Amino acid sequence: MEHNLLTNALVYLGAAVLAVPLAKRLGLGAVLGYLLAGMAIGPWGLKLIREVETILHFSEFGVVLLLFVIGLELEPARLWSMRRPIFGWGAAQVLGVAGALFGAALLAGVAWPVALVAALGLSLSSTAIALATLGERNLMGTPAGQAGFAILLFQDIAAIPMIALVPLLGVAAADSGAGGGWFGAARLAGVIVGLIVAGRYLVRPALRIIAKSGMREIFTAFALLLVIAISLLMQSVGMSMALGAFMAGVLLADSEYRHALETDLEPFKGLLLGLFFIAVGMSVDFGVFLARPWLILGLMLAFLALKLAVLFALSSRFGIARGQRWLFAFLMSQGGEFAFVVFGAAGAARVFTPEVGSILVAVVALSMVTTPLLLLVHDKLLEPRYHGQNQREPDAIEDNEGHVIIAGFGRFGQIVGRLLNANRIKLTVLDHDPDQIELLRRFGFKVFYGDATRVDLLHAAGAAKARALVLAIDHTEDSLALADAVREHFPDLPILARARNVTHMYELMDRGVSVIERETFESALQLGRRVLCQLGYGAYRAREATLKFREHNKASVDAVYPFYKDREQYVSMAKRARDELNEMFARDLKSYEKESDQGWD
Repeated sequence: MEHNLLTNALVYLGAAVLAVPLAKRLGLGAVLGYLLAGMAIGPWGLKLIREVETILHFSEFGVVLLLFVIGLELEPARLWSMRRPIFGWGAAQVLGVAGALFGAALLAGVAWPVALVAALGLSLSSTAIALATLGERNLMGTPAGQAGFAILLFQDIAAIPMIALVPLLGVAAADSGAGGGWFGAARLAGVIVGLIVAGRYLVRPALRIIAKSGMREIFTAFALLLVIAISLLMQSVGMSMALGAFMAGVLLADSEYRHALETDLEPFKGLLLGLFFIAVGMSVDFGVFLARPWLILGLMLAFLALKLAVLFALSSRFGIARGQRWLFAFLMSQGGEFAFVVFGAAGAARVFTPEVGSILVAVVALSMVTTPLLLLVHDKLLEPRYHGQNQREPDAIEDNEGHVIIAGFGRFGQIVGRLLNANRIKLTVLDHDPDQIELLRRFGFKVFYGDATRVDLLHAAGAAKARALVLAIDHTEDSLALADAVREHFPDLPILARARNVTHMYELMDRGVSVIERETFESALQLGRRVLCQLGYGAYRAREATLKFREHNKASVDAVYPFYKDREQYVSMAKRARDELNEMFARDLKSYEKESDQGWD
């Protein structure tokens, strides 16, 4: 068994590594690469993998993780603001597509229960394919991407009553039982309320405790545990696992641990989504297709034509620009993962015969394969025609654009943050101290937990669109590591840094950081000035002495910088600078003794 598992893993990874880069090089996209890889290794290709059903069920967890990560990016307030597109646009899409397909099926002489279930199942789109494509093309912030996301979310919600409806139409409706009715609804409501309370009062303290342990692998393990537990809980009360994971993500969207959760789960999400697409490719039953190829091709083309027509017609009502209407229609044109579930339930309830179910599953699977091809047609033929309109899409600005990132929000970073916040500058604050984060959040600061030296966290924090990075991390090694990461991956992002000492300052200068403040220098100067006043110096004389020391120190620091790695030369120049300073103050003292004190006494 273990050998078989490792062999299968080798086949999956090998197929993905070979097919996906090749597909991207040919301009076909990663999703189509995974689908083709699945076809190649599946039962109708090289026959390297045969447990297609098992793999498909397991890999659906990739869709669950995808929805959880998306939920993390949507705060409850923002989700509430999207209620109109989710329920308005989503309902319009599902009812419009289902109505058109149902009418066409009735005209073709199909029995109405079969026509209804088939139409409802085919009205759903693939969350995995659509969202992965939006992410790959960086389209989530566009009107087409926003409309697509809202509709996909509604579809996940709508899939639940669809699955519940199917047994009522079938011969095997008898089995229902005790889980339905008012008791089922009450249980569902109780679970949702419990999830909200647990997310607020149990999950966040648990994340804080785990973060304080400093063990990243345990934090990652807890993140996976959280998603799996919530998904299974939601499934137990009849909800979609993906929808449950999305709700969990939304509840943690305003948490300080949002970015850390997102970056820790990202690798698992990517791998499992890839596995899901491979499994879909393997599930294409070419036996059914070869038995009745023209029927299946005809049904698929008719399905795509009707769905594309409805989606394109609706796109203008959704406020999508002309240049993106076909893109939106192509993105949402395929059948979805929940169609397999709906058709499976229809088979179990004997609404469908096994033959009808197999044909519809083949239609859905082939429609998934066509999506990347349709997008390729869009890119090559349609997009150039609307190039002028597409140039205006950057008007859709994301929430985190134009902000300042503060890495390290201790005693130094807080002062900078408060000043910027008072001037209404948007901030994204990253810190690695759970106790500090909890305290600051009580005062209204939006602080996120995470290791700022990680490039994936910087991406999640919006470093590509930030106006500046304030580097205020306590540990010098971490500070330098972050500067290296930013210079490598975000070369255009300005860095303004805090230096712990002169050596740290020099090391930052080596990395091209030009705006640097030594953390204790100015405060020490001001305290020294007040000591002079306390000892009887006039205000003017104390001020002049302070200014001269500052100028001399900064000049000597700059002069020594080219030689700081040469220990002997560094010590020699430091001594010389000290002697020059002593001579300067000796001259000032003689001059002062000859003149009467004037100034601000």
